[in-house]
Amino acid sequence: MSLTKAERTVITSMWGKISTQADVIGTEALERLFASYPQTKTYFPHFDLSAHGSKVVAAASDAIKSIDHIAGALCKLSELHAYILRVDPVNFKLLSHCLLVTVASHFPADFTADAHAAWDKFLSVVSSVLTEKYR
Repeated sequence: MSLTKAERTVITSMWGKISTQADVIGTEALERLFASYPQTKTYFPHFDLSAHGSKVVAAASDAIKSIDHIAGALCKLSELHAYILRVDPVNFKLLSHCLLVTVASHFPADFTADAHAAWDKFLSVVSSVLTEKYR
């Protein structure tokens, strides 16, 4: 699945606004994940929520900076989660959903139907890339 030029434009233009609140959005997305899907906490017995939220958003930033080659940008992260951390791949989809909701709640005026579709597709691509090494 690839992103259209219009979808890439929506993602990159909204990222300019999102990046100013990146740490808050990353932390809030993880809080939503843990509240909505408590089973995901098992992968995080001892960690700093804010620090990991920053890592989540940094990974999204890397994917956006390399939006035409997301697989290359996230290859090492995929290997880490598959081979070392052994995170259940379904968690990437759950986190994507929580990130989508968080972005929508912070930027309701910008989160049009087209933006929703573009972000959903982008996060699906990211989830797919992160689960590639599981196959």
